[in-house]
Amino acid sequence: MPRLEQLQKELRQNADKSQAAILQRFFKTGPGQYGSGDVFLGLRVPLQRQIAARYTDLSYPELEALLADIIHEFRLVALLILVQKYQKTATLKERKLVVDFYLSHSKCINNWDLVDLSAPKILGDYLVQGKRGSALLLKMATSDNLWEKRIAMVSTYAFILDGDYNVTFSVAKKLLKDKHDLIHKAVGWMLREAGKRVSEKALLKFLDDNINYLPRTTLRYAIEKLTPAQRQDYLHYSLL
Repeated sequence: MPRLEQLQKELRQNADKSQAAILQRFFKTGPGQYGSGDVFLGLRVPLQRQIAARYTDLSYPELEALLADIIHEFRLVALLILVQKYQKTATLKERKLVVDFYLSHSKCINNWDLVDLSAPKILGDYLVQGKRGSALLLKMATSDNLWEKRIAMVSTYAFILDGDYNVTFSVAKKLLKDKHDLIHKAVGWMLREAGKRVSEKALLKFLDDNINYLPRTTLRYAIEKLTPAQRQDYLHYSLL
């Protein structure tokens, strides 16, 4: 049996209908919702990681087939394999092949977990290691595609882990006027991590400078690690 068919069979064999029903609701797959049309088998992420680790030999055309499928777990496993391919490559030139493939299939990375489990480890890490700065992420932040914008924001986590909050703040500022709740959450999450892992002082300055433009959800996420008194002050002075 071809390796791709073997993987698909293994994923289907581990399907859990009751869990799938929960995930269909959790990931907003109803008509008109952000995950509309997404189909779940009901596999938990740790199991998908285990399965993905056994299929890192899949070719790019095989990964492309998985990413094009409506089954959510097929796409997530493809991305988990891609992360492992990226991490196993020896040079930036080889990693660029993975990154180019990732970016060319960004429309298939179309739910928040798919973005969050792949973007920092592939695109974010590549930009950090190659010292390429924020230009690409700033461009993606202006996309009409929800998921490309989330990829841009969440990719900055790699810069945070490298001790740099500037890229996070630059991309966040581009997205402050975005209307989608998933972007509000991503921006707030990355701001919080920048303050927690790099500089709380820098986070406070960013909040002070932009308090009148921060969506309420973004602000709540961003201030989670501050003191109760600080949180109350920011919530009191926020206009949105």
